[in-house]
Amino acid sequence: MSKQRCLWCQGNELYEKYHDLEWGEPEYNDQKLFEILSLEVFQAGLSWITVLKKRDNFRKAFDDFNPVMVAQYDSKRVLALLNDSGIIRHKAKIEATIHNAQVFVRLQQEFGSFSKYIWSFVNHVPKNNNPQTSKEVPSSTKLSADICKHLKAKGFKFLGATTVYSFMQAAGLVNDHLVNCFKHQQS
Repeated sequence: MSKQRCLWCQGNELYEKYHDLEWGEPEYNDQKLFEILSLEVFQAGLSWITVLKKRDNFRKAFDDFNPVMVAQYDSKRVLALLNDSGIIRHKAKIEATIHNAQVFVRLQQEFGSFSKYIWSFVNHVPKNNNPQTSKEVPSSTKLSADICKHLKAKGFKFLGATTVYSFMQAAGLVNDHLVNCFKHQQS
């Protein structure tokens, strides 16, 4: 008997694995949070499966999303990334990721960790939305718009309320697993 999952991932092995092991799991590790945020930036305007298929290539190209290392990338590195067919070669997204790494490192210094900063928006407890159907899962919320506003004020680029909400879902700040999904019961 197969597991009951959220509709968006059913029928694709890569999606199902991502759903079962990562999506919606509370993440507190700064490097992983930087990876999730960066990949959400690259996903903007594309399907998540496109990014997911290239994730290992992204990790290799961006030094495992070590924000300190990415923050030091120069124009030569940008050119190398633009020539890397294993990733999404979008100059503005690449440059935003490097810039965001610099902001990310500053926030780590200011707050002790990015995790402390970002989780403070939900009082360090995941918000459980209890959606019954996929139609009840929003693409953005007032909270994601507020967080986006804060992140942009701190200097982040290439973010909108929808991208931030996708980040919140992926990093487990919100639980949007459908109530009949086996992952919802585990949260």
